[in-house]
Amino acid sequence: MKKVGIVGLGDMGIGLSQNLVKAGFSLTGFDLSQERLDMLKGMGGVPASSLAEVGTASDVVFVMVLNGTQVQSVILSEGGLADSMAAGSCIIVSATIKPSEIMAVAPVVKEKGIKLIDSPVSGGKGGADNGTLTMMVAAPKEDFDAFQDVFQAVGRDIFHVGTEAGQGQTIKGALQALIGASFTAIFEAMVLGTKAGADPRKLYEVFCSSAVGSNLVKNCGELILQRKFEKTGSHIGTMFKDIGISMSMARENGCAMFTTAAAFELFQSGISLFPEGDNWSIVKLLEQIAGTEVKG
Repeated sequence: MKKVGIVGLGDMGIGLSQNLVKAGFSLTGFDLSQERLDMLKGMGGVPASSLAEVGTASDVVFVMVLNGTQVQSVILSEGGLADSMAAGSCIIVSATIKPSEIMAVAPVVKEKGIKLIDSPVSGGKGGADNGTLTMMVAAPKEDFDAFQDVFQAVGRDIFHVGTEAGQGQTIKGALQALIGASFTAIFEAMVLGTKAGADPRKLYEVFCSSAVGSNLVKNCGELILQRKFEKTGSHIGTMFKDIGISMSMARENGCAMFTTAAAFELFQSGISLFPEGDNWSIVKLLEQIAGTEVKG
C-alpha cells in the first residue's frame, strides 16, 4: 500500500488526513501549527518536523496549503518536496492556486523525475471531512489511473480534466467564479425579501424548492438564518483569494466578468469588515445598508 504524506493540516488538510488514515494508508504530515500536528497524531497519522521528513517517508504527498506562494515554497525550497522525494514518487497539489503558479513548478519537478498531479478540490470542509470532495485531476492518464486508490479515499466525484499541469486549476478558477457569484446573489436575495416584508424562513424554503435550489442555497441559507457567521469551515479569506484567481484568469484571457467582478468587490468589502468571518458574514454588510436582519 502506498505511503502517503500531506503538507497543510488546516480544515481541509485535516479532513483529507482523517479519510486517508481511515482508508488504511500510512500517513505522515507536516504543518506549522503544533496543535494541528497533535490532531494528526490523535487520528493515527505521524507528525513530521520538516518538509524533508514528509518527502522521504512518502510515495505520494498532498499539498493542501493556502496559496501559490506557499505551494511553490513547499515544493521548490531547499529541503522541500522536490529535494526530498524519490524519483517516481508523486506530488498532488490539491490547493487552489493560479494555473500559471503550478505550471511554473512543473518543469522543476519533472527534471527531478517526480510526478506532478494538478488536482484542486471542491466541496469545502464538509466534503473534506466526509470524503466526498469533487476532484479536478489533471495528469497523464497512467498517473490518473495509478493513484485512484488515493483519490477515492478523499473524493467522491473524480474527474480527469486534462493531462497538463494548470488544466485542473483552470477549471477550478471558472468554478469559483460561478460559486462566488452565486453566493452574492443568495445574500442579496435573502436581504431583499426580508427587508420587503417576507418571512425569512419561508423565503428560504421557497428558494430551496425552486429551479435554483441547490446544496449551496440550502447550506448557505440555513447558516444565515441561524446567524452562524464564523467557524463554519468556509472562511471569507479563502473565497476572496479564489475569486481573485478567477479575475486574474479573466484578465489573462481577455474575458469580461461583470457578475464575478461585482462579487469580488462585495467579498473585498466583506473581508475588510469581517476578517475572521465566513462567506455568509457578507450578509451583515447588506443588512446594515438595508436596515434589516435575516433571521429565522
